[in-house]
This record gives sequence, C-alpha cells and structure tokens, in this order.
Amino acid sequence: MNVSRIALTGGLAASTVLLLAGTASAHVSVQPEGEAAKGGYATVNVKVPNERDDAATTKVEVNFPTDHPLVSVMPQAIPGWSVEVTRSKLAKPLEMHGQKINEAVSKVTWTAEGAKDERGIRPGTFQQFPLSLGQLPENTDQLVLKAVQTYDNKEVVRWIEEQKPGAEEPESPAPVLALTDAKDDAHGGAKADDKAGAKETPVASAVSSSDTTARVLGIVGIVVGVAGVAFGALAGRRRAS
Repeated sequence: MNVSRIALTGGLAASTVLLLAGTASAHVSVQPEGEAAKGGYATVNVKVPNERDDAATTKVEVNFPTDHPLVSVMPQAIPGWSVEVTRSKLAKPLEMHGQKINEAVSKVTWTAEGAKDERGIRPGTFQQFPLSLGQLPENTDQLVLKAVQTYDNKEVVRWIEEQKPGAEEPESPAPVLALTDAKDDAHGGAKADDKAGAKETPVASAVSSSDTTARVLGIVGIVVGVAGVAFGALAGRRRAS
C-alpha cells in the first residue's frame, strides 16, 4: 500500500513538473545565435509557439525599446510570411560613427500569407523569425522586446509584462535578449596581432620548407656530380699511364 502511494505521489509530481515546464517553454522568446555582445551586432531568433488547439497564429509584432534604440534591424525573409519594418523618430538623436541618427526601428511585423487553412503557425507547432540587430547598446545588460501575437480567430495575446526582480514570472512575460560584455573585437574580426601572426600560414610554411629542402638536395647533387666527373677523369689517367 505504501509503495503504491509513493508511486502515485511521484507520478503526480512528475506530471506537474512536466506541465509547468511545457507552459513555461510555450512563451514567446528571443535567443541569439552565439552571443549578443554590447556595442556589437548579433543575429537573434524570435521563437513563437502556437498555444491554441483550434486556431493558427497569423500575425506577430515585435516592439523595440525606445530608451535603447537600434538603428539597424534586418529581418530574414521567411516563406509564407510578409514582413514590415517600422521606423520612428527619436526624441533625442544618436551619434554613431560620426553621424547623427534621428530615427530608429520601433517595430517589426510579420503577417502570414496564403490559403486560410494552410497559413500561419498551426496548432502544435512553432516558428522562428530571424533578425540581425545592431548596434547593440553598451549601457544595459538586456533588451526587452515586447511582442504581440494574433490568431486567426481574432484573439490577441500581448507578451509585454516585464519581469520584476524577486517576483514570480508574469503570466505573459515579454521576450528578453540578454547582452554579454563586449570583447576586443565586437564584430568578430581578427585582431591586429592575430592578422600579423597569420601572414605565414601552415601551407606557406610547408612550401618554404620544401623549397629549402629542394635547394639543399640540388646543391648536394651538383657536388656529387662534380666529384663523379673528377673521379672518372682520374681513373682515365691511371689507365693511360
């Protein structure tokens, strides 16, 4: 009897954990491909799952923060979806690469195309929307990208609630992009020392070594040839005498 109760309790606990995990993972989220370093550029994926069993997601909006504006936001083309990038005027212009920037991207909207029964994110599936972002801010550890998800039954889910320190996760949390500390080269290029050290590649080194070996063998061959000729001449003189 005790064993049965323990097994039943364990099964219920496991089911609860799986249910909660499934619920948490069903939120709209954003993840970088690699790292999103401060002051650099990054490619990220906005992951949008379908949480309904009887409707498809046909529209996704991602809003970008105005306190940390992004000048460059480039969406990747996705078959079956049209995309629109909205830019807005900044209250305070930015200075980047010696130029003043008066506007930044405020929103990206994807809209499903095609036949009604085939378009959008179907029940039980998810879709990723890739974006190239930059230049990432240097004075914050994260970017909150509030999202709005629209279903074909007119239902709208707003993923806009920000996580408060020490509080439980909100019901509809906003996607958050975590930023990492900047490295020596935020664009991923080789450093000057690395480039200088990379002038002599393994192939070039091997070619140089082979060339040196060939020269040495050539000199040895010449010496041996001269010695052979001298020896032949000397032997001829001895026969003649």
